[in-house]
Amino acid sequence: MFNVYTDGSCLGNPGPGGWAAVIVGENQKWTIQGHELDTTNNRMEVLAVIKGLGDLEKGSRVVVYSDSQYVINTMTLGWKRRANNDLWERLDLLVPDLEVSWKWVKGHNGHPENEEADKLAVEQASLITSAGGFSHLDQYGTVHMVDVGAKEVTQREAIAQGFVSMSAETLYLVANMGLEKGDVIASARIAGIMAAKKTSNIIPLCHIIPLTYVTVDFDEDFQKNGIYITAKVRAHGKTGVEMEALTAVSVAALTIYDMCKSVEKSISIDAIRLVRKSGGKSGDFVLEE
Repeated sequence: MFNVYTDGSCLGNPGPGGWAAVIVGENQKWTIQGHELDTTNNRMEVLAVIKGLGDLEKGSRVVVYSDSQYVINTMTLGWKRRANNDLWERLDLLVPDLEVSWKWVKGHNGHPENEEADKLAVEQASLITSAGGFSHLDQYGTVHMVDVGAKEVTQREAIAQGFVSMSAETLYLVANMGLEKGDVIASARIAGIMAAKKTSNIIPLCHIIPLTYVTVDFDEDFQKNGIYITAKVRAHGKTGVEMEALTAVSVAALTIYDMCKSVEKSISIDAIRLVRKSGGKSGDFVLEE
């Protein structure tokens, strides 16, 4: 009789993933684990079961313990298989050769073998990040600030845009400074520039960058009833200024909302995105529209 405790992990979903199985038999215990570069959490959960069962001899009696309802309910309740059919087919080939029972366990609930499988899966996913995946995670999956000390100092620039949608009446008031709070555009411009300079205080693990240039511009569109916001940020440094440009647009848009909410609460903030960046090892980026 064997108990197989399985778990899967994915840092990003999709992203770097890991799987693990802890196999416990009479007077014996062993673990198996692995990782994939670009995968999903569900795929890692199913693969962990495949690997765990595949490590047993035919005819073995086994209880599979998993905190994945996706796995357990698919195998016991017949949940429809809308994805990952390649893995389900592999699992279907293994199950008839074993006497398998399925049990769902609550994750992170103090069960030692389940916790061990979870830890191993996370470690496997994190191995990929330490080799060039998510740079904000170390080999144990712990967040940390990236060391950019060895990077080359280059001229960096980033341009971000966003759109604030509102009624024609509100847009008219903004354009003609007809709101009680005053000049909406001037206030939003100041707020955006200040936000760019304070990005490291807002975004976790973001580097403090001495900016050399920040502009926040506004274009009123009376056909689409809204205001386009464009932020351009420059710096001479070792890391990019994309977050500074995106933060400038976001805070400028929030400021517009704050100053206009007394006359319209249904204003929406849309399509905030990076449209261009240059400088650094990764090279230039231009958003294709």
